[in-house]
Amino acid sequence: METRLRGGRAIAKTEEEVAPQLMQQVKRHAPEAPPPALSTDGKGAYREAMLETWGTVPQYGGQGRPPTVPQPGKDWQYLQVIKRRQGSKVVSVTPKVIYGEQEEVKKVLGEQTAYVERTHLTSRQMNGRLVRKTLSFSKELRFLKAASALEDGHLQHPCVGNNAHLLWLLGSTSHIWTVKELLTVVLVPLLTNT
Repeated sequence: METRLRGGRAIAKTEEEVAPQLMQQVKRHAPEAPPPALSTDGKGAYREAMLETWGTVPQYGGQGRPPTVPQPGKDWQYLQVIKRRQGSKVVSVTPKVIYGEQEEVKKVLGEQTAYVERTHLTSRQMNGRLVRKTLSFSKELRFLKAASALEDGHLQHPCVGNNAHLLWLLGSTSHIWTVKELLTVVLVPLLTNT
């Protein structure tokens, strides 16, 4: 993995609510590009969110009923990693290719979710509001969103490292941030309907 650049963050009660928000945020970075290669757990809300965000309805061929359901692109790569548990132990891990050629997808993404799990661990270490069974939870959603925006600012806008230059190139910031800016600029989370 070349960078820990986070393409977006969505906060909601269920994966079905989060997935479409997150896919829209990712698409804003490259509106004309196909979805990035994606690996998720076995719940599956991202399949529908990808179709809703990037899918296209095929052109009508003139016979039968006109198509109305969006279809995935030929260059999409999406892998679900389904973990089966017994109690608190993972007893099996089954990779399931949803979009793309099986061997190519596994070569690009591996057969695990280690990168995103590592990002989740970093988030929990930096933002106590994300830790399960703790006293530092957020009583109000706005506080969780504010703490998460601060964490994103710290992770995404360091004055040293690969991400600072990459963010500037992507247009996420107009310049590479200094330490003073990082510590004094008020980070405001993206406004959403929630």
